[in-house]
Amino acid sequence: MSATPVYQPHEKAKRVKAIVGAASGNLVEWFDFYIYAAFAVYFQHAFSTPDMSDSTKAIYVWGVFAASFFMRPIGSWLFGWIGDTYGRKQSMTISITLMAISSFLFAALPTYDQVGMAAPFLLLAVRLLQGLSVGGEYGTVATYMSEVALKGQRGFYSSFQYVTLSGGQLLASLLGVIMLMLMTKEQMMDGGWRIPFIIGGVVAILSYFARRNLEETLTEDKKKEGGGSLSELFKNNWTTFLLVVGYTSAGSLTFYVLTVYSKTYITSLGFDERIVGYMMTTALFVFMLAQPLFGILSDRIGRRASMICFSISCAIFVYPVMVIAMRYFSDSAVIVTLLLIFLLMLLSFYTSISGLVKAEMFPAHIRALGVGFAYAVGNAIFGGSAPAVALQFKSSGYENMFFIYVIVMLIICLFCSMKLPKEPEYLKHDH
Repeated sequence: MSATPVYQPHEKAKRVKAIVGAASGNLVEWFDFYIYAAFAVYFQHAFSTPDMSDSTKAIYVWGVFAASFFMRPIGSWLFGWIGDTYGRKQSMTISITLMAISSFLFAALPTYDQVGMAAPFLLLAVRLLQGLSVGGEYGTVATYMSEVALKGQRGFYSSFQYVTLSGGQLLASLLGVIMLMLMTKEQMMDGGWRIPFIIGGVVAILSYFARRNLEETLTEDKKKEGGGSLSELFKNNWTTFLLVVGYTSAGSLTFYVLTVYSKTYITSLGFDERIVGYMMTTALFVFMLAQPLFGILSDRIGRRASMICFSISCAIFVYPVMVIAMRYFSDSAVIVTLLLIFLLMLLSFYTSISGLVKAEMFPAHIRALGVGFAYAVGNAIFGGSAPAVALQFKSSGYENMFFIYVIVMLIICLFCSMKLPKEPEYLKHDH
């Protein structure tokens, strides 16, 4: 076994600074992206015809949420190409700029009363722009963080990608709680929903300046002919690509069920919207804090073991917890919150190493593209569609079957995870 290297204090400080810089921008990107989910209930009426039922409005708004995920493959290809050709830093600064622009555009969207049927199409257009930005964010940040992380501690350092990703969700949820304390529901629906998008645009601009000072990790010796091209990806790495899509699909689906759809699901159990906001904020906070712990665990037991733990445990518990336990204890916000936290801890076996386990599968010259594109494809088909698909199951009277669908995807993830290297020694090698 190769020994873990000893880093000088200045080298360790430099790498930690790089992790913080990349992670902070990631937090802003996902905060801006999840504002939509946190405030959808307050603006869905603004882009719909008056004669639409509430369920139809919800399905359209969550359909737009799902549609934005289909821009992610395009974003991952574009920004992955930039990251593998011109550098990770260049790719990350462009993606955060695009998110700032789209956030300000969202805040300025006209309503149906102002422009008629153009309103829902403009909503879709701006949301697709956000999807393009986030599509480029994931792969490049995962690649950058895996490359600057200290050898032998990559699980721990790379876990901060999901610390900031879940932190973005947490801040979006927390902002919703704060605004409901300061404004009535009617004020939120009457234009108050625009405020979070303005805040998101401002912090994205601040993040842009932070990212400009990052150190580049794509050195000349890592550049090769065909770097960042889809032809190179599919010519020599297509089996790896399919494997990553396989376990990303289940991971993303489970993530969006527990962090996005669960808000709608718990509300349907009879809880007040404000109470649900507190419940989600608490659960996401614990989830965020848990990521480094599960990252450290993966450095000890290996990525393969962590992925297998995720697949098996979630497949066993997601149905009985969501369908049986949460409904049985629907009179206790505390118990339902603890049940959600329990499932989020099982999910953490995956999320803490989500970007890293993908980055370690691809060579450096197509790493940003491979990670981002595989993630985007799995997310577009299975992750972002989760709330809309769940609502369709529910409207058809088969809500419980949705969780069977989740279990099937987790079983597929188990088989994909078993294809990962068996020994954790490879975690200490430079890639």
